[in-house]
Amino acid sequence: MDLGLKDKIAFIAASSDGLGKAVATELAKEGATIIINGRNSEKLDNTKNEIEQAFNTKVLAISGDLADQEERAIVLKTIFNHHDKVDILITNTGGPPSGKFEELSEDHWNNAYQLLLGSAVSLIKGVLPGMKAQRWGRIITITSISVKQPVENLILSNSVRASVVGLMKTLASELGEFNISVNNIMPGYTQTNRLLSLIENNPSINSVTDEIPLKRFGKPEEFAAAVTFMASDRASYITGTSLAVDGGWIKNIL
Repeated sequence: MDLGLKDKIAFIAASSDGLGKAVATELAKEGATIIINGRNSEKLDNTKNEIEQAFNTKVLAISGDLADQEERAIVLKTIFNHHDKVDILITNTGGPPSGKFEELSEDHWNNAYQLLLGSAVSLIKGVLPGMKAQRWGRIITITSISVKQPVENLILSNSVRASVVGLMKTLASELGEFNISVNNIMPGYTQTNRLLSLIENNPSINSVTDEIPLKRFGKPEEFAAAVTFMASDRASYITGTSLAVDGGWIKNIL
């Protein structure tokens, strides 16, 4: 199946590892021109080299912390020093700290806002003029199943990620006339370093597979395949939706 992604320019945030890396790899496999980003320069360079060698392509790697407003501006400036537009934007970040409400300070809340919502707003503002000018674009946020069904001990993620979904649903209405689709993809429990960290803090998470109809954690490449489809021409009539890639974990029918 031709997904129509050859030579599309895709920026994948937080893509030196985990789900972001899996998405960047899958998009490269489909022939897209890849821009990756991460805070750890060594990991970023390793991912760049892996993708370039696997698909005989050139990857632009930009180091930067997207939770920081000034660094976000530098990342965007670097992108447009190399490319005149971005066709596909995948917003993505690590998760904020776990903890219960009374354990978290005002700084925790402010930092979570900048990490999750602030980064999405800045990146969308940066790429939107080019998408509107060509009347084609894909904006996809990697959120979490917690926006549909809150996860215990993750109140920061549960709360702030829900605001990202509100942003994207509204943008879908505003940008549809420009042939720009706007969607959320909600990963469930997927075998990443983030999950391993959560399990270390809360070993009971291992038992969550009992609550998943498929009885296992997801694989990063399974999630990446869903994101890549949503970025493609084949998904041209899907916008304003939140797609769960969770093995059936979410019980909410809405």
